[in-house]
Amino acid sequence: MATLLITGGAGFIGSHTCLVLLEAGHNLVVLDNFSNSSPEALRRVASLAELPPATQQQRLRVIQGDIRQPADLQQAFTAASIDAVIHFAGLKAVGESVQHPLRYWDVNVAGSRQLLAAMQVAGCRTLVFSSSATLYGYPDQVPIPETAPVQPINPYGHSKAAVERLLADLAASEPGWRIASLRYFNPVGAHPSGRIGEDPNGIPNNLFPFITQVAVGRRQQLQVFGSDWPTSDGTGVRDYIHVMDLAEGHAAALTTLLGEPPQLLTLNLGSGQGHSVLEVVRALESASGRRVPYALVERRPGDAATTVADPTQASARLGWRTRRGLPEICRDGWAWQQANPEGYASAPPAG
Repeated sequence: MATLLITGGAGFIGSHTCLVLLEAGHNLVVLDNFSNSSPEALRRVASLAELPPATQQQRLRVIQGDIRQPADLQQAFTAASIDAVIHFAGLKAVGESVQHPLRYWDVNVAGSRQLLAAMQVAGCRTLVFSSSATLYGYPDQVPIPETAPVQPINPYGHSKAAVERLLADLAASEPGWRIASLRYFNPVGAHPSGRIGEDPNGIPNNLFPFITQVAVGRRQQLQVFGSDWPTSDGTGVRDYIHVMDLAEGHAAALTTLLGEPPQLLTLNLGSGQGHSVLEVVRALESASGRRVPYALVERRPGDAATTVADPTQASARLGWRTRRGLPEICRDGWAWQQANPEGYASAPPAG
């Protein structure tokens, strides 16, 4: 088994991936500054993985630090001999990126550059990068293949595209790099235990956590942006992927990179099936037994009518495909929200 550095491992996707990797037998070093995550997530990951206290520090080492700080990266790479890196750390809110582009370029691009420089020094040449379907912008075709034009329409998407360009340049500059850029669509749901899930700071930027917070009574009403899209019910259609399927996709990409010659892989991770906003609302109402009040409002600038992945290449190259659909997404997401109405802040203080 490998020893892995997971940047941003306490976040939504990172924590679920940490659990899948621990259950596969890997040892992890997690580097996270906890700016939009909680150490409680990793405590629960250790519990779910049933790590014996005697081996927990070896199996899951946690370092509070920032990928922009060379000293923090050095600490992570000297904590163990790192075989590969899975890079989640970054900012991800589209609206916030429009308001604060310098911050997004600093964290997402400059932070990734620092990480890659630290990997070079450490002699580690295997990386799975958390990219995004956001860089497709307004798609020219649906489902969207990896060959579609990269044409982001906001600073967040530009930052992801810039890191992908940096990775391609690095791979071309010296032999030995094994890199997978995973462009995923709309991660949702939670671990079926209800113990770990999505816990955004402030008002959620994404549809699913907002819907569950309305259902649990934390928020009054959902705003549905646009009711006149060219879709079956007039609301926007997205490709929602269960976070556990996504976590398993990262594990599959890592296995492929470690088992094959050096290469640069770019793959979509999605279900290949779209659901409208109102479909998701109805599915969550069915799973929760709660009504989700909503209001139809004007479209938001920058939204597209339909965004759905073509996941054919991920299936062919990784042997991976989604195994959970909208009912499981809503069941597990509701279990998390119901058990943790205030997210990780619902938990009693550690110690």
